[in-house]
Amino acid sequence: MRKLLLLMVFAPCFAAAQDADHSWDLGIWFAGGHSVPGGTSGVGLFDAGLRLGKVLTRNHGAGALRGNFEYAIDVVPLYVVHQSSTVYGGGFNPINLKWNFTSARRITPYLELGGGTLFSSQNVPAGTNNVNFRTHAGFGIHAHPLTVEVRYEHVSNAGLASPNPGINSIQFMIGFNRFSSCGWFRRCK
Repeated sequence: MRKLLLLMVFAPCFAAAQDADHSWDLGIWFAGGHSVPGGTSGVGLFDAGLRLGKVLTRNHGAGALRGNFEYAIDVVPLYVVHQSSTVYGGGFNPINLKWNFTSARRITPYLELGGGTLFSSQNVPAGTNNVNFRTHAGFGIHAHPLTVEVRYEHVSNAGLASPNPGINSIQFMIGFNRFSSCGWFRRCK
């Protein structure tokens, strides 16, 4: 079962690896925000991570909707939750699905859906569980190498503990990404 799960998570990374037109995305990002109605209130969040992504398709469509599909994995070594106490954690997002709108020349807007895990030193939210799941939807812009994004994120233990109020937040992200069409472990010709 574990091998099947690993295959499902990592197979998309290599699906188009033979096509030099498809870019790799390597980045670092920092995000922060505050809880919004619909879950636990009065919570501040800060997180930082590393991203490895792969554009899986050629450009499709026309006009403003022209774009390509990207899959990415985030490692999140720092996740800070400011609730009644400050809680430190980390995790990973094995699923980040992006549609890059490529009709513009200097900037690349995108839409993203993603999810992953959060492991924390104390319960998040307080009184629940220290193992949580994260899902997000965001809109961002790559102005190479700078990336900015606004995202809605939901943190929840998915019923592993009761109660399960979750944390809904709006976060603002800034990142620095490098895109390469020749991969990361070999030099471009």
